[in-house]
Amino acid sequence: MAVATDLEIRPQPGPQTEFLRTRADVAIIGGAAGGGKTMALLMEPLRHCQVPGFGAVTFRRTNPEIRNEGGLWDKAMGMYPRLGATPREGRAFRFRTPNYYKPATISFAHMQYEDDCYSWDGSEIALLQIDQLEHFTYKQWVYMFSRNRSTCGVRPYVRASCNPDPDHFLREWLRWWIDDDTGIARQDRSGKIRWFVMDENQPVWADTPEELIESRADALPQSFTFIASTVYDNKILLETNPEYLARLKGLTLVERERLLGGNWNIRFSAGNYFKRHWFEKVKAAPAGGPRVRYWDRAASVASSDPLQSWTVGALWTVVQGRWYCLDVVRLQGTPGDVQRAIDNTALHDGRDVDVWIEQDPAQAGKAEAGYHVRRLGEMGFTAYANPVHESKGTRAKPLSAQAEAGNVFIVEAPWNEAFLREFENFDGTDKCVSDQVDTASGAFFALSNQREVGTW
Repeated sequence: MAVATDLEIRPQPGPQTEFLRTRADVAIIGGAAGGGKTMALLMEPLRHCQVPGFGAVTFRRTNPEIRNEGGLWDKAMGMYPRLGATPREGRAFRFRTPNYYKPATISFAHMQYEDDCYSWDGSEIALLQIDQLEHFTYKQWVYMFSRNRSTCGVRPYVRASCNPDPDHFLREWLRWWIDDDTGIARQDRSGKIRWFVMDENQPVWADTPEELIESRADALPQSFTFIASTVYDNKILLETNPEYLARLKGLTLVERERLLGGNWNIRFSAGNYFKRHWFEKVKAAPAGGPRVRYWDRAASVASSDPLQSWTVGALWTVVQGRWYCLDVVRLQGTPGDVQRAIDNTALHDGRDVDVWIEQDPAQAGKAEAGYHVRRLGEMGFTAYANPVHESKGTRAKPLSAQAEAGNVFIVEAPWNEAFLREFENFDGTDKCVSDQVDTASGAFFALSNQREVGTW
């Protein structure tokens, strides 16, 4: 194999080196963002690239994750061809080996749907790798072990990377390596090997293979390790892209704890999205910023049910990177009541305020939003429909990060208490009252993008 003389590939000291050095049958690296996990996976198969018939497959959950700018394929294209590899079919690289008719192959594939694992029946994967294992299901993880086999002379083994998710099966698999109280990886156990066998589709663990064999005569124990890695271990990234650390610090509380701190315990829940003291009250907002009134409609009459939906229209502005909620209109009423409220509020706000209407995914939601946008347009207002596809929790994350950073303010008014109570009880699910949070998320999106979305 022709090796480029100007290219030196070696892991960084620390977790990357430890990951590439371990002899465990199954090894997982990660537990935080930016720790050099993907590069470690790309380097791992190179040790076998001159072995005739060697095959490695690295999986991501979806194909775009492989092909995205700066993703697996881009990184591989910057590395493998310079080592003499030939790209094939846009998803694999072949390396010239001493036996020309049995090239070593490094491939990339996805398993978007759970049962896609069955499409690998009959395959022989000497090195099975999964990037971002927390995106895969338990069924996919366990089933693919059966495809991890080899006749090329390389001992079959498994490598993976991950970020924290307290509700994923990985939390239980990695329990020995994680401090139960703090949720942080134990450095004194990082890289330490334990052994397991599968019993009724679940792992049984021991400190030595002999312990498992003693209790199960037919057991074939496999070695397993977890190597903790964070952005602070990736010196090259911090030197070449120092702003990346600032971006991690700018995430929501939960995402920051997971992706920067490596916390396996923290969840999105009430109080973790928004805290009351994050919203400073002001007498008035500074002038000069664009203003939008964002509506989330609900055809609900007055009810004593605390979970009953409300129609909410919130007026927001942004001035010099600071976000202000100026006014909130809330009502429960018939569709006619909602229409009159939207029309009258627009007349009160004035024509310099853009009106945004949240559009539900169903066809009826599209028609209803379109009706309001057309009606407002005929009245001389600039109006948009915003099709919503993401979950409530996902939509609220950007505003949550800004609120924690002290960049979100509310104008003192009677609506403040109901506003703050809803925000501090928001847990990101459909079970909680979230009408005001939804309108705030929508207004944040509208002001951030400053472009027409779903116009009529």
